[in-house]
Amino acid sequence: MIDLIVGLFNFIMHIDEHLKSIVNQYPKWVYGILFLIVFVETGVVIMPFLPGDSLLFAAGAMAAIGGLNLWTVLVIFFVAAVLGDSLNYEIGKKVGGAISNHRFFGRFIKKENLDQAHAFFEKHGGKTVMIARFMPLIRTFIPFVAGASKMRYPYFIMYNVAGALLWVLIAVFCGYFFGNIKIVKDNFSVFILGIVFVSILPAIIGLIAPKFKKK
Repeated sequence: MIDLIVGLFNFIMHIDEHLKSIVNQYPKWVYGILFLIVFVETGVVIMPFLPGDSLLFAAGAMAAIGGLNLWTVLVIFFVAAVLGDSLNYEIGKKVGGAISNHRFFGRFIKKENLDQAHAFFEKHGGKTVMIARFMPLIRTFIPFVAGASKMRYPYFIMYNVAGALLWVLIAVFCGYFFGNIKIVKDNFSVFILGIVFVSILPAIIGLIAPKFKKK
């Protein structure tokens, strides 16, 4: 398990190098692989640790130098994100909160994670689906909670599509315009950590703020 965590951390921190390897080794399959990673990261509630923002940023940077087609990247990421959240919604609708009590799945999905996502969902309503796109880990739980909460699908899909579009455009174009700047390329891992930190900062504030209010 530790080796898996270390391997995933290394993959995320050096996503630019791994993406180059994928493009060079599997040129015919690269877009399918990218689609699958984003689809699973957003669509399978026990896989929130797969790269999301960092992968989009790295793909945008590679598209800028001709390694990938920019418009193909935008389309596959958008479709993968929308379908992934829709699948997650359906899973949540079918199994609901019972999954956290499951002997196997309960190891990955803690009740406190679902409670946190549900509280965030209750506070911000439908726009939570869109906001959560920019928050690693949280974005995987929110569609699941939306389904478990029996949110109307037409209402869900509206925010799902809007959030996916904004997420993909912002992350990919940030990589496209800034990913190949020398200081970014030379310190790519640091920038990836920065992206992750900024993405999870709202969740951290949300956890800390109530404690200060109580005091």
